[in-house]
Amino acid sequence: MATMAAAALATPLLLASASPSAARPDPGDRAAKDASKLARKLVQKSSADDAYEHLEKFQQIADSTGGHRAAGSLGHDASAAYVYQQMKKYGYDVSYQRFSFVYTETLAEKLSVVSPTPRDIDIAAMTYTKSTPVGGIKADVATVPVDDTTGCEADDYASDTFTGKIALIKRGGCTFAAKQAAAAGAGAVGAIVYNNTEGTLSGTLGDQASAKIPTGGITQAEGEKLAAEVAKGPLNVSFEIRELQEERSTNNVIAETRRGNAANTVMLGAHLDSVTAGPGINDNGSGSAGLLEVAQELAKREKSPTNKVRFAWWSAEENGLLGSEHYVANLSSLGKKEVKLYLNFDMIASPNYGIFVYDGDDSDGVGAGEGPAGSAQLERDINEYLDKRGTPHEGTDFTGRSDYGPFIEVGIPSGGTFTGAEGIKTEAQALKFGGEAGVAYDVNYHAAGDDLSNINMEAFAVNIGIIANAVGTYAHDISSLRKPVTTVPTDGDAGSGGGLHDGHDHEVTE
Repeated sequence: MATMAAAALATPLLLASASPSAARPDPGDRAAKDASKLARKLVQKSSADDAYEHLEKFQQIADSTGGHRAAGSLGHDASAAYVYQQMKKYGYDVSYQRFSFVYTETLAEKLSVVSPTPRDIDIAAMTYTKSTPVGGIKADVATVPVDDTTGCEADDYASDTFTGKIALIKRGGCTFAAKQAAAAGAGAVGAIVYNNTEGTLSGTLGDQASAKIPTGGITQAEGEKLAAEVAKGPLNVSFEIRELQEERSTNNVIAETRRGNAANTVMLGAHLDSVTAGPGINDNGSGSAGLLEVAQELAKREKSPTNKVRFAWWSAEENGLLGSEHYVANLSSLGKKEVKLYLNFDMIASPNYGIFVYDGDDSDGVGAGEGPAGSAQLERDINEYLDKRGTPHEGTDFTGRSDYGPFIEVGIPSGGTFTGAEGIKTEAQALKFGGEAGVAYDVNYHAAGDDLSNINMEAFAVNIGIIANAVGTYAHDISSLRKPVTTVPTDGDAGSGGGLHDGHDHEVTE
């Protein structure tokens, strides 16, 4: 009897051992449940009002350090220290990543027509430009013939036509650096690049070595007006472009969870530096504050994420993505493999905003192509989050002109959101998002007016929700990166950039 009883007891045990899947839950199901639960909590608890307190701190820092928080300045150093201290307080492993770069600060940017009809014209010095003498230079303007690659080749400059003159060049076809170098080769003493779409023109020559002559950017309307005047006869201008350039050092701030599988690191970043023209509260205090807020809520609500979560606050973005480029360049081959995704949040509270999601699969068919494998899934995940909440959105070109660029270059899936810079809101976008058509998404872009009053709290809240949902989801589950995406072609236009994309100072291409 005892033998029979033992055999009877053994039978279900043997059956159980033969069917392990029936006895143990699918780890994938557990990860998905944990992810869904944490994402809901973070979205519920992450607050734009709380994040606004970080913006107030950034404004206070700028007010006490000369009005800006540019990389290499006291304002940025204080901002980085604040972020470092906050993340330490939240319990993260935090470090500085120091690097050297060429600090730039505009000293003068003036353009005036002297004759035949005097007037002043707004002009923006290009980063790393050569400088004119103090007081500027006076010279006639010579117009470069317009084609698809205006001013890009030596043949665009007729013999002797540009010697001693200032070249007026339409944007398009090549880098700003290439245009001014070709003009310099033809004997021009300065270059004025005018836009090929609405909005101001903010650009960089890339580095000091590329700069040949003083170079600045003006609007399309002013450029076309100057060209028409030159066609009627000699046009003489006073032109002063001067820029301070000196070697300085600055810090990225990197913070990550103490736990989580480093082989599956999920990463989110925002640049912390401003331009020297203003405090940079939207560009990009907004993205920086959004990350801080969600990082705090994550620390409160999840001590043991399945995956390691890493946050980064980049420096010297406004000088050409230098902080993120330095970080990616210094990742080991293993380190690059461990970063499974990168999400970027640059300008997420523009006053005349749109909700723009980086076009990972190039479904809009605008500008740059698709991102690395997984980028389409990141776009899809953000879009699905917004769709469930009935929040309108549209794509924006994956140009690589914000801090996702270096990650894309090494094949790391990338994405994120953006609410627009100096691009002009269309009628269709005004109907979709509200706001005013025919006006820039951020009229204070790269200007002194980018302060606390420049923040749209509705856009800020939407994007903090996006960050919170992504952090909560990917902290436990990155399986969505392997799920196929059905690409749906759209009637995409130039979107948030109006042909300019994000138009940041690091924009070197046309």
